[in-house]
Parts: sequence; structure tokens; C-alpha cells
Amino acid sequence: MTIKALFQKKTPLLIKLVFFTMGSVALLTVDHRQNHLDNIRSALSVVVYPVQLLVELPVDIASWSSENLQSRQALIEENERLREERFMLESKLQRFAVVEAENRRLRELLESSLKLNQKVLVAELLSVELEPFRRQVVIDKGRREGAYNGQPIADARGIMGQITHVGPFSSTVLLITDPSHALPVEVNRNGLRAIAIGNGEDNMLRLEHIPSNADIREGDLLVSSGLDGRFPAGYPVGRVKDINLAAGESFTEVSVVPSARLQQSREVMMIWPYKPGQSLPGNEQEFTAQYSND
Repeated sequence: MTIKALFQKKTPLLIKLVFFTMGSVALLTVDHRQNHLDNIRSALSVVVYPVQLLVELPVDIASWSSENLQSRQALIEENERLREERFMLESKLQRFAVVEAENRRLRELLESSLKLNQKVLVAELLSVELEPFRRQVVIDKGRREGAYNGQPIADARGIMGQITHVGPFSSTVLLITDPSHALPVEVNRNGLRAIAIGNGEDNMLRLEHIPSNADIREGDLLVSSGLDGRFPAGYPVGRVKDINLAAGESFTEVSVVPSARLQQSREVMMIWPYKPGQSLPGNEQEFTAQYSND
């Protein structure tokens, strides 16, 4: 009541300050020497703890949010970097697959050329003729490399066609499936001769003038006979697929699947045939002239 009366009488501020200062010093002295205020302090800390949590909560939330945002940004950047690395690796794998396939094709051509006792040169396809019923391709070798009209072209599995036009740096090849192409062949099993004609389809030939009583079977291998003086003898041409004998007809219709991969090969072999005992000259054009004069 005395303190309340004191404040009600509007005690001067200096007196209030002195009063509270002396009281604080007295409490500090008692607490320091006898620790009577420990229980009160503990109780007050329990009461004040939720308030402290509420006061610190915005700071903690801000700190947590900042850390999470930084972690999320770091994860986004790392994911983007890993995505780019994966894209580059996939691109490299694709290029490696292309190189591997090309090496495999070139190895097949090399192995095939080693089996031949003839001069060969590997060329690459530049373009494919897109006109209906025309089967032509353009290769990247021409007169500069000694190419000539009528030169046989093959891949690792068999004859593909012959050159019909020679330019300085490229040549046009007429495929054996072109309707205007004819190739003398023989059945490898028994030597039966025939003419393989292109019919304009990508993967089919036909044999003409085969007698109905001829010894020819499905699966027979056809090879070049060499009788035209242009294609060397013994090269695979295709295998017999179907034999159709029409009633009352004296000739048999025979369908043949080419041995060469006409729609898949990107590398081909240019072949310079020569006669037995003829040595290959060092100059390709000299050899071409000799061949053309034969």
C-alpha cells in the first residue's frame, strides 16, 4: 500500500529510480550469497521458454528456408549438369555405335577383297536414285581414281551393279535390280546358266528362259558366270527364292534374292577384273585403257 500510495502521489522519477536500484542491488546480493532466487529463476525460465521459441521462430524459419532454397538450387543445378553430361555421353555412344558399324562393314570389305586376286578400291555412297523403278546410286570415286563405264561394283556379300556414268570425282552405279540391268549367272551347284534381270524392286531379281525341266532348286546360290566379259566369274549374285511352273508353259519363273545388301551397304568395292596371268599395272588409268581395249 505504501508503494502504491507513493506512486499515486506522483513521486519524482529520481526517487523511483533510487528505490528500484536499491531493491535490485539487494536482490542481487541475496541471490549471490544465499541462492534464494534459483527456484524463482527456474520457474520463470519455464514460463519464458515458449516466448523465447516464438521470438526465435521467425529467425529459425528464415534460416531453414534459406538453407533449403540453396540446397534445392544446388540440386537443380547438379541435375541440369548431370542431364547435360548424360546427353553428351549418349551422343558419344551413338557416334561410337556408328563408327563400330562402319568398322565392321569395312572389315567385311577388307576380308572380301583379300580373298580376291584382283585390284579393288573402297568407295562410299553419296546419294540414292529416288525415281520409281530406277535403281541407281552415286559413289564418291570417279575418273580421278580410274573408274570407267561398265566397271563392276560389289559389297562384301556379292555383286551390286556396274558403273554407267563416270565424272571427275563421282560415278553413277546401275544396280542389278534396275529393270534395264541383265547379268549372266550360273547355278553354283551344277553350272546351269541363266540371265538375272532386275524387275525394279529393291530386293528381287528374276531368271529368264529357264526350261521347265531345268535342275534348279530353291536356295541354290547363283554366281556370276563371267561370260559377258564385264563381271568377273564366281561372284555371288543371289539365292533362288521361288520357282513357279505355270501349267502348259515351257519356261519356269524363278525369283532370286540378291546376295548384296543393296539397301544397307554404305561402302562398296570398285573391282578391276583382269585376265589370268595378267599383272596389274601401277597406273590405274593405264589399266583402265587396257581393259577398255580388250
